[in-house]
Amino acid sequence: MNKKMLLMVITVAVLMVGPVFASSGCRNGHFVGAYLSSPNAPSDLFGNGDVVHTFVFQLNLHSDGTADQYWTGLPDYILTLGTGSPWIGSWTCRNDGKLVVTMLFAGYLPVDPGPNNTTRDVSLVFHSRSTYLFTVDDDNTITRIQSRSRTYDVNEDPSIASGGTLGMINNATVQYKRLSASDADLLAL
Repeated sequence: MNKKMLLMVITVAVLMVGPVFASSGCRNGHFVGAYLSSPNAPSDLFGNGDVVHTFVFQLNLHSDGTADQYWTGLPDYILTLGTGSPWIGSWTCRNDGKLVVTMLFAGYLPVDPGPNNTTRDVSLVFHSRSTYLFTVDDDNTITRIQSRSRTYDVNEDPSIASGGTLGMINNATVQYKRLSASDADLLAL
């Protein structure tokens, strides 16, 4: 009899606590918005200290399940260092409350003038399909805890999820903070 009573109490407790877990992390939807992540230190572009810039990742998570990310370093020295496209993709919530984001990106490297082009330019060299796993720390902070990418040659179709070459898992953490609207600068004297 005591075992049945204990089992019933545990069952009721789980049913009462379950909705709390379902609304935490990614499940509550409060994370939708614009986020910024910048490196710990500025980047030395050419390795000689002449050009040192701080670049920012701008991640947007939209309420319709789409996502896009832009890196402010993309247009810097395009003809010398190359460039890339914005990351475009989608997000979903896992049952454990973590956020999964998958995005496509294209990379371009400089090409010298030649028979088919008369000026220095950039050319597509790869596509990348990256999947990121985030924790939703609070309404204003998400942390990337894992990532993995597939790289596709220029002749491969990056829409094929199992195509390309699968890279190694990256467990480096990267924190993103919400970019919140504020009128503080408008009110400053």
